[in-house]
Amino acid sequence: MKNSVDLKKESSELLKVVENLPESFYQSLEATARLLDATFKSGHKVMVCGNGGSAAEAQHISDEMLGRYKNNRPAYPVIALTADSMAITCIGNDFGYEEIFSRQVEALGQAGDVLIGLSTSGNSKNVLRAVEVAKARGMKIVALTAPKGKFRELADISIESPSMTTARIQEIHLHAIHLLCEYFEAE
Repeated sequence: MKNSVDLKKESSELLKVVENLPESFYQSLEATARLLDATFKSGHKVMVCGNGGSAAEAQHISDEMLGRYKNNRPAYPVIALTADSMAITCIGNDFGYEEIFSRQVEALGQAGDVLIGLSTSGNSKNVLRAVEVAKARGMKIVALTAPKGKFRELADISIESPSMTTARIQEIHLHAIHLLCEYFEAE
């Protein structure tokens, strides 16, 4: 192996971040759970978007909520805007990459719905554009992000990873997704 990586050190860094999650992280998660619960009970839906690893996590939350996390329970209407490759490539080609999520929000979003965006930088242009359209449609915004960037300031609720390392941010976002699933399966 050309480069040596201390794998235990990487795991230790993750553990340190998890052990030191601030109370505000859990407060934001609880507020998000209450918002999603009210959204579902009122017959509305959630749309989720992000890029790269965040796109995978957007699809992960959708899958867990539509299917199941651990237990059989009613399905929840959560749509991953990252999953339709034909829509993404059509919109990207015809309107530009910055519009790949906003056009979908424009078509599917309604007042009372929620947009969950994932952005490790907090400045993903296509996520911020989707937020702009969602707000104009009367939707609530939840950000899964880091303690930096414009996104956290635009969101109604911001679930922030306290790390500035992309891998740790994504790992904390996945942890937050699983904690939200725990909430809905405990009902």
